Amino acid sequence: MARLQTRHGQGKIGCILWLLALAAVIGIAAKLIPIKIASAELSDFMEEQAMFAGRKGPEELKNRILSRAAQLDIPLKKKNLEVKRLGGRIRMRATYTIPVEFPGYTYYWDFEHIIDRPVFVV
Repeated sequence: MARLQTRHGQGKIGCILWLLALAAVIGIAAKLIPIKIASAELSDFMEEQAMFAGRKGPEELKNRILSRAAQLDIPLKKKNLEVKRLGGRIRMRATYTIPVEFPGYTYYWDFEHIIDRPVFVV
């Protein structure tokens, strides 16, 4: 019986620590997941624009991509976006950094999207 009394209550601190760790993971995920989703949406949009580029010029494609990035709250600047048409191919490259702020720390998440597709004129 003496053994049980010395172990009484030891599990509570472990439970509290696990709950704190779980709360930290959920907090981090709540900040990172929306950024990752927005980045994936921009990449998909760029892929779609390249697929249906047809007779559109590079400047028009740049403007569309920059407009979509602004809608997604992605800090993409015109100088960090390249759109080139080389023969029957279109090449796009976008680079940007999103700062993610945590209590006491700011993480700078770098993204780079590279698209290289053939152009089909419709």
